[in-house]
Amino acid sequence: MAVTADGAIGLAALEARLKQDLAWLELPSKSWVPRRLVDGQDVIDVVIVGAGMAGLVTSGMLKRLGVDNHRVLDRAPAGQEGPWVTFARMRTLRSPKELPGPAMGLPALTFRAFYEAQHGEAAWKALDRAPRTMWMEYLVWYRRVLDLPICNGVSVDGIRARPDDLLALDISEGGRSRQLLARHVVLATGRDGLGGAYVPPLACGIDKRFWAHSVEPIDFTRLRGKRIAVVGAGASAMDNAATALEAGAGRLDLFIRRPDIPRVNKFTGIGSQGVVHGFAGLSDEWKWRFLDHTLKAQTPPPRPSVLRISAHKQAHFHLASPVTNLAIEGDHLVVTTPKGRYATDFIIFGTGFKVDLGLRPELAEFAPHIRMWSDRFATPEGMDNAELESSPDLGDSFEFLEKVPGSCPALARLHCFNYPATLSHGKLSGDIPAISEGADRLARGLVRQLFVEDRERHFENLKAFATPEILGDEWTDADAPQPAG
Repeated sequence: MAVTADGAIGLAALEARLKQDLAWLELPSKSWVPRRLVDGQDVIDVVIVGAGMAGLVTSGMLKRLGVDNHRVLDRAPAGQEGPWVTFARMRTLRSPKELPGPAMGLPALTFRAFYEAQHGEAAWKALDRAPRTMWMEYLVWYRRVLDLPICNGVSVDGIRARPDDLLALDISEGGRSRQLLARHVVLATGRDGLGGAYVPPLACGIDKRFWAHSVEPIDFTRLRGKRIAVVGAGASAMDNAATALEAGAGRLDLFIRRPDIPRVNKFTGIGSQGVVHGFAGLSDEWKWRFLDHTLKAQTPPPRPSVLRISAHKQAHFHLASPVTNLAIEGDHLVVTTPKGRYATDFIIFGTGFKVDLGLRPELAEFAPHIRMWSDRFATPEGMDNAELESSPDLGDSFEFLEKVPGSCPALARLHCFNYPATLSHGKLSGDIPAISEGADRLARGLVRQLFVEDRERHFENLKAFATPEILGDEWTDADAPQPAG
């Protein structure tokens, strides 16, 4: 193995080590799920919608547990899945570089191993946080070395229940439509997976040439010399504001509803394996209490993101300044807050996401039956929280539950492995720190269900298995009659 002067061993050597580690652990496990054919069409055991980080690690876990007959579908081109090289605009990740993330407990699969193999240990020690685009490079590598079954350029247009306990997926690929049959479907669809971007109602009726949500494509070169407004105090708002300034915005006004920018990252502060594995065991009241407190405290933006803005003299922070009105005047907008009126040419809303099943046409058949927390849990006094109230109420394997028992049994085959699962399972399905633990919980639940569903086939295989380990010539029966002579 050639090692460079900086200690880098190269990706080829790292991949050889990973291959050896997997072999020593007897991974992936042998395939064990009986194949099904319906009308000559192969039935896929698990279809994962979304090939971002959550979809990749779910695929890796299923393959590890011997569920080979699964597919991961993503509408984006290869290498553009998830937010990292699309609408994410930070320079580096928020998460500490040391977190194992989607590595599934395999040291050679970590971002650190990926980075050190190319740049050496000294460079790793000097690195502050993982650069955003390099994290995407890592995920592309992750997908390749695990040989995951990803299908890009595929949109899921509809999911429907069938009377034979299968799910039918209407998909579009290359301008053509067709149907897949699946036993289970996992929605690994990110922050907006059960809805879409949240935009304040005051933007309704304002021509789209004047505004965008931070999740949308924005041509920042067109903002050069312009007066730009950004609404929000979170990481997305800060990073979009900084990107606009670095593109040459003439003035930037950042409007923040709160009287101060949040400073303490509550949930990270108590992060532990206890929280990762214990949160799901809390009573409903305690789950609500933890997350209500966390959400109301709000996650602070990363310090580097704020410094990117304050480095520009044309940047203006406006605290205690909720936007109360937005109006077009001539060729520009006027933003009104309790502190004044501000002329602006373009406004960016860094206002997060909302759960709204009406925005997900692929879930139209199931939406009326999906149980939310507000359908069965009375909000504790003084803890009103719209985000929590609209969270889906999920089972042990992240499966949706029925609002009315018996009304839609197929929901047991539809699994929600995206950010809105947090209230039911904790922060296991969207962020880097515990994504492997979340995928492990999901994959083991799927394996359990698949095995139980096929119990008759497995029992028949048990009865039919007849390969002897003892051949009968290994001993002599001392009491058997002895041959004469």
